[in-house]
Amino acid sequence: MKKSSLFILGTLILASCNNNPKFKIEGTVAGADGKMLYLEASGINDVEPLDSVKLKGEGEFSFKQLRPESPEFYRLRLDDKVINVSIDSTETVTIKTKLNDFSTGYAVEGSENCNKIKELTLKQIGLQNKIDALVKVAQKNKISSDVFEDSVAGMVKKYKDEVKMKYIFAAPNMTYAYFALFQKVNGYMLFDPMYSKDDIKCFQAVATSLNNAYPDADRSKNLYNIVIKGLKNTRPGKQKIIELPQEKLSQSGLIDINLKDINGVSRKLSDLKGKVVILDFTVYQAEGGVAHNYALRDLYNKYASQGLQIYQVSLDTDEHFWKTSADNLPWVCVHDDNGLQSRYVSVYNISKVPSFFVIDRNNELKKRDENIKNLEEEVKKLL
Repeated sequence: MKKSSLFILGTLILASCNNNPKFKIEGTVAGADGKMLYLEASGINDVEPLDSVKLKGEGEFSFKQLRPESPEFYRLRLDDKVINVSIDSTETVTIKTKLNDFSTGYAVEGSENCNKIKELTLKQIGLQNKIDALVKVAQKNKISSDVFEDSVAGMVKKYKDEVKMKYIFAAPNMTYAYFALFQKVNGYMLFDPMYSKDDIKCFQAVATSLNNAYPDADRSKNLYNIVIKGLKNTRPGKQKIIELPQEKLSQSGLIDINLKDINGVSRKLSDLKGKVVILDFTVYQAEGGVAHNYALRDLYNKYASQGLQIYQVSLDTDEHFWKTSADNLPWVCVHDDNGLQSRYVSVYNISKVPSFFVIDRNNELKKRDENIKNLEEEVKKLL
């Protein structure tokens, strides 16, 4: 009797486990025999491995995981190529693709959200390709840096206008609207939740919908916090009297800057004496930040070997975003935690970002951007 009771209890427990709701991602990857395919969870701050399979024959795969309590994002990864998907229930998503165009040529069934995410991914890749092509034209000196920046800004604006109307405002309650908010080009977010009032409205629309449906979800809380921070950051405040620091300007008009780079190492502007320096104040998340850094990289690639250095001060409020974006930049990248309230903004009389200055090899401030018609020519004069 006792053994029978234990058997029944074990059976009930097993049945209970098997009844846990799960979602399923299945499909095929043609031409990938012997390759490893990974299923990963795309969290707010990191990516977590969940499962993997070694593909055989026609490349069939099937992954099952517990259904998330609120909509979440996952990805299939093969080598360095990924396919992004979202899951909000116990659905079965079928993906068929090939090894050669794994991330772009796949077909998806069973999820409207996943289909829209694919559309957004292809659009983002198209924008990146257009910008990359324009970079090559600029590198051959066929267009000026001003024309380059204006062209990139125009491309980005056109892209954002389309995505806002067709994907974000059209269905802010869908996970593809959330996905659209965090799209990037060359590592920079296209939508700026910290400094653009128009972009904050996009985040606000999605945050409201997500919070109404899933108020306790981590993504709901995170998006809400982003919106609150952005609204505070763009709200006009009372006029304040700014007290300038006690340092005296040198005859050259240069005040030293001492801030930490992405590794936490203090970097002084004055330590670059002997180099021709572009002192650049910028906000990585601001609209135009991508084009601005492209132009700087072009100059750096041309003249770094001749003695050009860039000392770039980030005024971003999101330090994590700055670190991620600056990680691949070859020049000196530092961050001021005070953002636009930085004392260096005051002493250098910064009224807009980006703003930049040219400093000669003797640490003398020569010109600021508003007095420079052609930055490359000014740099060449001092090298």
